[in-house]
Amino acid sequence: MDQKRLPYGTWDSPITVDLVAEGDGSPAHLGMVGQELWWTEPRPAEGGRRALIRRRPDGSTESVLPEPWNPRNRVLEYGGTPWVGTMTESGPLIVFSNYADQRLYRFEPDSGRAPEPLTPSPRFPAGLRWCDMVIDEGRGEVWAVVEDFLGERPTELRRLIAAVPLDGSAVADRTAVRPLTSDEYRFTTGPRVSADGKRAAWIVWNHPNMPWDETELRVAEITDSGAFSGERTIAGGDGESIVQVEWAPDGTLVFAGDRTGWWNLHRIDPDSGETGPFFERSTQEAEYGGPMWTLGKRWFQLLPRGEFAAIHGKGESRLGFFDGWAGGSTDYAPGPWTDWTGIIANDDWVYALGASPSSGYEIVSYDSLAGEVDGVFTEHVDKVDPTYYPVPEHRTFAGPNGREVHAHVYPPRNPDFAAPEGELPPYVIWVHGGPTSHVRAVLDLELAYFTSRGIGVAEVNYGGSTGYGREYRNRLREQWGVVDVEDCAAVARALADEGTADRARLAIRGGSAGGWTAAASLTSPASERLYACATIKYPILDLSNWRGDKTHDFESQYLESLIGPSLKVPGRYRERSPVNHAERITAPFILLQGLEDAICPPSQSEKLLAAVEGKGIPHAYRTYEGEQHGFRKASTIMDAVLAEHALYAQVFGFEGPERFELELEG
Repeated sequence: MDQKRLPYGTWDSPITVDLVAEGDGSPAHLGMVGQELWWTEPRPAEGGRRALIRRRPDGSTESVLPEPWNPRNRVLEYGGTPWVGTMTESGPLIVFSNYADQRLYRFEPDSGRAPEPLTPSPRFPAGLRWCDMVIDEGRGEVWAVVEDFLGERPTELRRLIAAVPLDGSAVADRTAVRPLTSDEYRFTTGPRVSADGKRAAWIVWNHPNMPWDETELRVAEITDSGAFSGERTIAGGDGESIVQVEWAPDGTLVFAGDRTGWWNLHRIDPDSGETGPFFERSTQEAEYGGPMWTLGKRWFQLLPRGEFAAIHGKGESRLGFFDGWAGGSTDYAPGPWTDWTGIIANDDWVYALGASPSSGYEIVSYDSLAGEVDGVFTEHVDKVDPTYYPVPEHRTFAGPNGREVHAHVYPPRNPDFAAPEGELPPYVIWVHGGPTSHVRAVLDLELAYFTSRGIGVAEVNYGGSTGYGREYRNRLREQWGVVDVEDCAAVARALADEGTADRARLAIRGGSAGGWTAAASLTSPASERLYACATIKYPILDLSNWRGDKTHDFESQYLESLIGPSLKVPGRYRERSPVNHAERITAPFILLQGLEDAICPPSQSEKLLAAVEGKGIPHAYRTYEGEQHGFRKASTIMDAVLAEHALYAQVFGFEGPERFELELEG
């Protein structure tokens, strides 16, 4: 079929905002209940809640928790593993945290009874939160991380590991909740219990460290009464980040730590302290772990015959199977998947979430004995012809002083259209959040919405991103608002210099920390007049008012490393904040903000609005009731995409989305 020639940005596409909203999010929190696989799935059309899915051995699946139940929690505000289960004589027993009240509930789906609370009502709304759990059947308890608010301020809290009775006795008697650890550490992960049930291991850290800066590996003996005894640190500290630990069958511990400059695998004897690489090639330049933004994540799993499975790689990730302590050979999971997350194991079976540039995350079952894929659950289904999907170009650009900047570049792609001869496409720089995070080259229908209409996208893994080792990650230390801005600008300029992008039609967009970089790029001399417009979602804009009690506890001291010690360099906080340089903004922008955001509250956006008032800068501010940090409701997702599309249409000079008006004030 001959392609029609129409200007970039005006192409018709079957990828609608309805499809974008419908495809938002992915399965998560895989777990085994006996021989059954369970997980959570997003439900944008149901107010953004998550459903709990059960897959029986015969392959049938069902959603076991109807509305309004929502297995999700707010520990660290980003959440942690929200459920755990075990198989009893009468069927599955599930314990989950419910988003509305943050309490733990007991649920037996085969009993016909509704979920029953296990924890008391909090003293403050949603002030007693739980995640990263393990069930102790013998003692009739569930052990979990608890985030206990002691006052109304967001930093007035403690975290520890506690035991909750499964009989519901703690609902009326708060003292029935049994502390297992002290609260001397500000942050903790859930316990990993040894095969013989006699020891526990977990990870802790303290402010001002973030978990990718420095953590400690703790162990303790478990007494006959179920108490932790002899609690001690056996690894970590001194600038090492440990992000996962598991017990090996022989009673040693395997952990992912970055003492080599990469999150590699190491082993340690908890008695002698003897430590070393877990296998001969485990100190390669590859990550076997990632940033702990949520609690309970797993990047590797030990298998019963001595083998292990691991998600690892440099930049992109692979699912590999290793032959055990010798580490002599490696097999990779066959199939089209180019990125992996969420690994779990059950005997010789491994389950993980795999995705690619042409498919969203699917649950893949792998038979490690046969060395083959056994099945694909939640299989990706193309709602449109895949020729409308963008194809990434993995690029490495030269940043200031020749430093490497990694990015995925997605040129416009639509089988029905081509641009007039000689026209260059508009391009949008997409900035990921975190900033200690990473963007993966997998199918994103929101991205495809734009590329299929003739708007190119470049996703930048700027300095500070994970996936490339600690040195690359540390580039952002005290340089937030500098390195990220410069790296994104370097990619944008390179695309224009090489004739890939229209220099006059460059834009930048991001949410959370990405919103910060987008806004900072409008006020920084390093990117002066580079971008024609910006989309800024739930951003950080005023550093002096985004620390301590002005944000949530997890990131309340994050700026100490991203910007510098606040007592030593207070001027740096003022100088880098976009709200203090509104006079430098010349490009139109839109602000998109959830009104219940506890991480980047609306006050951040409102400060920028006040700063630009009367300065003649075209802008729009759209707010969303019931949305927290990141958008989950279908209606919000659709409105946000349409608003962004309408901004580009007005600035770049093409027809905007039908039946949608975006009024830019200024």
